Amino acid sequence: MKKEVNFGIGFITGRPNVCKIINSYAKYLVEQVQDLETKVNFTIYILFDLGYQFTTRTDFYGILPEIYKYANIKYITPEEIDEEKKVLISKYGLSGADADLFIGKGYAKARNAILYHALKMKMDYLLFWDDDEYPLADMRNNNEITWVKQDTIRKHLESISKTDITVGDRCGVMSPIPYIEYNETLQEDDYKNFIDGISNEVISWENVNKTRVKDGFLKYADEDIALAKIKPKKISKAGETPIIYGSNLCLNLNHIEKIPAFYNPPGARGEDSFFACATVSKNTEVVSVPAYHFHDGFLKFTGLMKEKFPKRPLKIVLEDNGIEQRFYKATLGWIKYKPLYFYINEKENYKKIIEDSIENLEKSVDKLSEQFETCDFRSLIAELKDYDKNVKKHYKEYIRTTEIWDELKNKIKNEK
Repeated sequence: MKKEVNFGIGFITGRPNVCKIINSYAKYLVEQVQDLETKVNFTIYILFDLGYQFTTRTDFYGILPEIYKYANIKYITPEEIDEEKKVLISKYGLSGADADLFIGKGYAKARNAILYHALKMKMDYLLFWDDDEYPLADMRNNNEITWVKQDTIRKHLESISKTDITVGDRCGVMSPIPYIEYNETLQEDDYKNFIDGISNEVISWENVNKTRVKDGFLKYADEDIALAKIKPKKISKAGETPIIYGSNLCLNLNHIEKIPAFYNPPGARGEDSFFACATVSKNTEVVSVPAYHFHDGFLKFTGLMKEKFPKRPLKIVLEDNGIEQRFYKATLGWIKYKPLYFYINEKENYKKIIEDSIENLEKSVDKLSEQFETCDFRSLIAELKDYDKNVKKHYKEYIRTTEIWDELKNKIKNEK
């Protein structure tokens, strides 16, 4: 008889596109592992936010009946989160404030809710998968694009039992930054100042400009990774914060003592960045595996799920519908997490980093606001100053969140 493992896949979503992803790839999950010596039981967690795109509940219940042959589907509704807070208080002894800090609305609290459910349901492994990513790689040879299906689940399974965390790679639209043509209103120096102002551990002028010039903001897959010609490799180093994305991220729940909680300051992004920070103090081992997800941040390539593979992908340009607001909201999320990230990782240089950011934004936001007619980028300066003022408070919350999780997971582990 085959040994069995329980494999959870977590979707935190505000977009109905999540149903298309699950319907398109659930069968493929099983196909990847059917010849393994281990039987893999899949549970797909869907935690939805009705306020993100003003959706209705029915938008997230579009899973086809045949999909239930391949995986157990577990919805985590807003009402269930409210009920679980009561359980955290009554059964596990958390205070109301700690329960509210750990799970609820927001990127990090939603991830914690899935992590909490997966541990209680005795998952061995948990893979986070974003609602705008497909298990595909886009390899470019001159002007031709070759699309390669990725055995994401299998690649994680081949390594995760021997380590704490495995991470795959990303290609496609790496961030919601559109292609911008310079003009008399917005010139290269203005844009550089702006990117320097919002920069973080992933977003930098060097990366943005390089991608803009070469690829129209699409990252193309490395052949050695896409075709799994390379072996998994350890990317965590003692005392250094690794780069971890929140999707194509697999956690070994059998090593739960090495898995921290997620946190982000209120209204900010960066829950994966702060998760990466927290792995340092736990000496968590992080291994990179050769498997891509194609990131479709503006949902311009949904035809990929029906295997409509373009040979020459289009640029994501400013004039496309909805791009301006998507970009603006992303910059707000980044600027709100910037103070805490650098407070944790570069405390000795923190004050100068924030001062330089404010100066760069002051030089550029007026030009950006003229170019992006529906956005007021001037607000970023006020937000940066506010989150700088509250950085010590947010740091205490960041520390407390993982303390809550450490207390909670020990109690759950000891349950019969």
